[in-house]
Amino acid sequence: MAKVIGHVTVNVERCKGCALCVESCPTDTLSLHPTDVNIRGYHYVYMENPEACIGCANCGLVCPDGVLTVYRKRIKE
Repeated sequence: MAKVIGHVTVNVERCKGCALCVESCPTDTLSLHPTDVNIRGYHYVYMENPEACIGCANCGLVCPDGVLTVYRKRIKE
């Protein structure tokens, strides 16, 4: 059976740091950046635990601004 890994890309400059995606992530992959801010002054989302991402796309579905793109890739074990 193939395993699925995921990856999330974030449009950092458009992210307003609402953290809805962080709350919706079942694997605790996403987090708000603790120190850096974007040009608007918001702490933006980043993949804190990228190896945990399963590509479920919950984060992309709940993002009100559409700043997340989720990729899924099947790998053979």
